Amino acid sequence: MQIVVLDGHTLNPGDNPWTDIEALAPLSVFPRTTADELLARAAGADILLTNKTKLPAEIIEALPQLAFVGVLATGYDVVDIRAAAQRGIPVSNVPGYGTNAVAQHVFAMLLELCRRVTPHAESVRAGQWTGNIDWCYWNTTQIELTGKTLGLVGFGNISRRVAEIALAFGMQVQAFVPRPKPDPGLPNFSFCDMDTLFATSDVISLHCPLTPENKGFINTERIRSMRQGAILINTARGPLIDESAVAEALHAGKLGGLCTDVTGTEPVPADNPLLSAPNCLITPHLAWATLTARRTLMSITAANIAAFLAGSPQNVVNAHLL
Repeated sequence: MQIVVLDGHTLNPGDNPWTDIEALAPLSVFPRTTADELLARAAGADILLTNKTKLPAEIIEALPQLAFVGVLATGYDVVDIRAAAQRGIPVSNVPGYGTNAVAQHVFAMLLELCRRVTPHAESVRAGQWTGNIDWCYWNTTQIELTGKTLGLVGFGNISRRVAEIALAFGMQVQAFVPRPKPDPGLPNFSFCDMDTLFATSDVISLHCPLTPENKGFINTERIRSMRQGAILINTARGPLIDESAVAEALHAGKLGGLCTDVTGTEPVPADNPLLSAPNCLITPHLAWATLTARRTLMSITAANIAAFLAGSPQNVVNAHLL
């Protein structure tokens, strides 16, 4: 039984050992794998682990030894789960490992945009406070979250954690879900339709999967329906937003700011219009990547493999197709 990791660098750049997985079977770890390298590296694997390396149908069909696929993430769109199911191959993901990390990153970005801590700290180091005639100063308008309305598109585990943090800041919270969900029992919280959410929220945070139906749904028309100066946050998937439309709205002042950890193409290309837009914070898809979250991901992956080897695979995303 051979385990092969196709792109292990982001999970373990040196601080998150593969010990738990190495204990289960012989392990080969590749930091990154290109499309040209994929077939040769995967050929001897009984168990393949991938994060962003795609496993399309033609690759799965060309690997007769393959028996199990583990996705080193919650999202599993990199694997053709139907092709795997046709071969009787379970595909498992790692749900829930980054709930706290991503929710905290939402507020790290939002607070940075509202209070501009970094540029003010840099201005002090540059001598502005030393030479200031008053005992204090601020170079940007300071925005307080208390009393603001936060709109959440989607209401899974991460979104609920974001709601709980927002409530601690004294915000009102509303959420849109495509199908009814039980009331979460949170104060100052309500469900609403999509149009109401965009028309009445001061801050909107995206927490929904990417589907063919919602690709680019944050477009010119949707932005037009938002409050003047509203802030948009995206820690979900880059293609949810029309980046040109959002950049235009930032330049025009219709949007008060964008905080995004994801872009339509990653790494972000030099010609992405958001790179030159004002009031735009872009982080390099690191919301998930706290050491605690990565250690949890490693532990759950090992448990997924152990469950498969024991004959009872868990967290199987294509169970309904097998």
